[in-house]
Amino acid sequence: MTGSLSLLGHDVLLIGVMAILAGCGLIYEYLLSHYAGRVLGSVESAIYAMIGTMIVAMGIGAFLARWFKDPFTAFAWLESVIALLGMSSILIIASIIALTYTLPHTLSSHYNLPPDSLLDGMPFQQLQDFARFLPYIFGLILGILIGMEIPLIARIRQQVYGRFLENNAGTIYGADYIGAGVGAAIWVMIMLALPIMQAAAWTALFNIVAGLIFLWRYFSYVRFAKLLLACHILLLGVFAIILVHGSGWMKDLSNVLYKDKVIYSESTKYQHVVITERLSRTQATPIHDLFLNGRLQFSSADEQIYHTMLVYPPMLASNRHERVLIIGGGDGLALRDVLRWPVQSATLIDLDGQLLSLFGLQGQGFEARPEITTKLVQLNHNALNDPRAEVIVADAFLEVERMLDRGLQFDTIIIDLPDPNHPDLNKLYSDYFYNHVRQLLAPDGALAIQSTSPYHAKKAFISIAKTVKQAGFAHVEQYQQNIPSFGQWGWTIATRTGQPASARIASVEGLPVASNWVSKNYLLSSFVFPNRFFDKNKEIEVNRLGSGVLYDYYRQAWQTEDELYKN
Repeated sequence: MTGSLSLLGHDVLLIGVMAILAGCGLIYEYLLSHYAGRVLGSVESAIYAMIGTMIVAMGIGAFLARWFKDPFTAFAWLESVIALLGMSSILIIASIIALTYTLPHTLSSHYNLPPDSLLDGMPFQQLQDFARFLPYIFGLILGILIGMEIPLIARIRQQVYGRFLENNAGTIYGADYIGAGVGAAIWVMIMLALPIMQAAAWTALFNIVAGLIFLWRYFSYVRFAKLLLACHILLLGVFAIILVHGSGWMKDLSNVLYKDKVIYSESTKYQHVVITERLSRTQATPIHDLFLNGRLQFSSADEQIYHTMLVYPPMLASNRHERVLIIGGGDGLALRDVLRWPVQSATLIDLDGQLLSLFGLQGQGFEARPEITTKLVQLNHNALNDPRAEVIVADAFLEVERMLDRGLQFDTIIIDLPDPNHPDLNKLYSDYFYNHVRQLLAPDGALAIQSTSPYHAKKAFISIAKTVKQAGFAHVEQYQQNIPSFGQWGWTIATRTGQPASARIASVEGLPVASNWVSKNYLLSSFVFPNRFFDKNKEIEVNRLGSGVLYDYYRQAWQTEDELYKN
């Protein structure tokens, strides 16, 4: 067996194949984790659960590998199955999820039920729950298959040498760990920027090529080798089809999950962006909704309520309005409302340059969809390109520190970030970050923060206020209002010195900038909460940097809410 190639040649081939497959296996793990985070909503929990599932599965696979008497044949067939599942599993999961969501409407149409009838009983809910759990099922299957690779290739290497190898396990595991490390680097530097189906297809291609190399070298030792070669050729065809059409199919399947027509669906470097459109009898123009990672961020039907409540209180509570800072708000809607005031400059910091480009910011180098951007620019009045606006594409956590180093100060600061539904966002709701923001705020200025729902996530809502107070603000208050698209929503407002914000608003004779929605009394009434709402304040913790307290409060609140809706 070793006549045509030296033992060194065998080792190079086997260890190289093992390293490639280890890298592919890790990327499959990340792909399923990434997709599970999108489907299940809680990214961190999904990632940890998927990694844990696949590690346990790989252990099971290592035990099951002993069932195969012929390691050459088992390993060769194993790689083709892993390649097929690796590039198709996400597409299969998306298809089943789409089917479970459309089934009630399909049945309603088939049986001519009234339009206002919705089939949402327990069987349909259970089907949807099962479909959402599918990433872990595929992760378990893939993990078992990947776990078989090391024992099988170790046995192959030992048969090649024709004797027991003392360091066999160490050599194979070394190749596995190094290959996994290379796979992790490829994931971070390349795969994250690709559409998820293209990333899956390219990963599977490496898997197929490694399988072909192994099959070529050990063709005579693999049973049904010709059939297996035909399977690899078919896999190359499947790869080409998924590479070309997979992303389009995924968009179509994902669009099924939205009630309205999806007119834009793209993944940026940081998030998945979806914009939907629907016609309304009560509005002359179509209604557009923005979703980030599947969560509604605004609806043009009522965004003016949210943004008025975000902008007007801090602007009224600030003594001056020359310089305004907005953290987040990449849609430009908060900036639009700020620019209605007599400001000299408004600085906006947002991380996602591609999102900013979609909403009209020029000069970002991203390909925009002109027909979509035109609609969005009409909504934000082209605020991102206003001569008074300075838009900074950066991580706000770092940019605020740079602003402090430059000695900048702002009369009003508005923080319009997504809810703290991801660990990366948690730091922007921490006492450390708010302390830096406080130093940027002029002594007679005011700070306002989007603070999630006081009804659905009460502990998270109150924790934000306690964290702001811990950061050194003299007066911290909270207020709320009903937003039809969201339900009851809340904000936190703070001042460094002098009177609290509500007292400053009460002393204003009239609104300096007219509003079609709010009046002074309307704003003051929003500071009133139900009786005993804040009774358990002492039990709620401050969100310190690195603690994850707020993220836990938020995640627990919405998980509980989902369970209530199911029951």
